[in-house]
Amino acid sequence: MPLLLVLWLAAFGLPIAQAQSTAAGATDVALVITGDVGRPLSLSLSDLQRLSHTTLKVTNSHEGREETYEGVLLGQLLKMAGLAQGEKLRGSLMASYLLVRGRDGYRVVLSLAETDSSFQNAEILVADRMNGQPIGSDAGPLRLILPHDLRPGRWVRMLQSINVVTIPN
Repeated sequence: MPLLLVLWLAAFGLPIAQAQSTAAGATDVALVITGDVGRPLSLSLSDLQRLSHTTLKVTNSHEGREETYEGVLLGQLLKMAGLAQGEKLRGSLMASYLLVRGRDGYRVVLSLAETDSSFQNAEILVADRMNGQPIGSDAGPLRLILPHDLRPGRWVRMLQSINVVTIPN
């Protein structure tokens, strides 16, 4: 394993043995963040479960009910991947977007700025639990939750990858 990756994993408290097993067995990989990032990420479900979690109560307008999701804020993951945030998010980065993809082929686009809490209330969640239970295979194990969207059309079930794209000048 490259030294830089070992140091990065240690800095974020992720166990090196888990990262090695994740690299060895692609079936362990739950989420990949690639593209125009400083540090591409390949995280297992257990890697994500060890990170700081946030709980959000949201209304799912498709289902007509309130649901409670737990997971990692997308902004935290983007920071881990080396993306600029806050005052550093400016200029050409304002033309950056995320192509988010689910295992079922569903895709959505988010601007990088809308994921940043310095621009708006960006509590976008990469959820691994719903109503106190792991998210079932029909929607999980990960689901992207945008609690401030009026419709859940950009909630990506079976979340598997985020590709960061910066449009060149």
